[in-house]
Amino acid sequence: MYYKSLGYRVFNVFNIGFLIFLAVLCIVPLIHVLAISFSSKAAADASLVGLWPVEFSIEAYKKTMNNPAFLRSILISVARTVLGTAVTLAVTFLAAYPLSKDNSVFRSRSFYSWLFVFSMIFNGGLVPFYIVIQKLGLINSFWVLVLPATVNTFLVILMLNFFRGIPKELEEAALIDGAGHFKTLFRIYLPVSLPSIATIALFSMVFHWNSWFDGLLYLNDSRDFPLATFLQTVIIQRDMSSMSMSPQEMELISQTTVNAAQIFIGALPILLVYPFLQRFFVKGMTLGSVKE
Repeated sequence: MYYKSLGYRVFNVFNIGFLIFLAVLCIVPLIHVLAISFSSKAAADASLVGLWPVEFSIEAYKKTMNNPAFLRSILISVARTVLGTAVTLAVTFLAAYPLSKDNSVFRSRSFYSWLFVFSMIFNGGLVPFYIVIQKLGLINSFWVLVLPATVNTFLVILMLNFFRGIPKELEEAALIDGAGHFKTLFRIYLPVSLPSIATIALFSMVFHWNSWFDGLLYLNDSRDFPLATFLQTVIIQRDMSSMSMSPQEMELISQTTVNAAQIFIGALPILLVYPFLQRFFVKGMTLGSVKE
């Protein structure tokens, strides 16, 4: 009867309407960027493009995909995202498993738990962090894009809470059969943790793909920039030197259309991956966050 009440139906209508409004706010800017990327130089520069291309043209995409610097930045971002996500998942599993145990099993659990929380709240600042990276010899290295972001306390907490929800009888049965902690983790815990694994993987992938500041800060050679940093230098700083456009191409292509094409191509991989992980996302967040 509750689902048939007037209050519930009114709330349902407003709730659906609000969610549709938020969805439109997210989708419309992307459609606008896509329309600009397929429009002519004159229409884009004159701000005549709305949600549909004006004087359809694919010249911006041709120039973008023929730009070696852009393609190289995509490869660097793909390598960074794949490797960074794999390393983050491995470290998160190894950190969350012991922290999910009781103090009677892992005596130093409280100390390490507070240590992780402390690192999440406080940090030494940008300058000390840069000095540490420099002393480790990571400046101008590909690993500077991967290693500093390996441990994410929020993801560790999410994973350990999910591990706590797994019945202890499964672990006890594995230990009785002679399995050690590593075998228990990889053969018992991880196979039943797919929702949280997908959630953590999605968070890590989005972070690595969209991160631009670390590349700008730690890499001195623009040829080693990941895609997000490359787009920042081209779009925000308006540096078109990497495009190497001829006078003939300048008549057909504007900075606006090229920027729109690059932005859409940069966002496309995450847009393609998210639907496949979205079905795990809500379950992983709820199961890994709310416990008795």
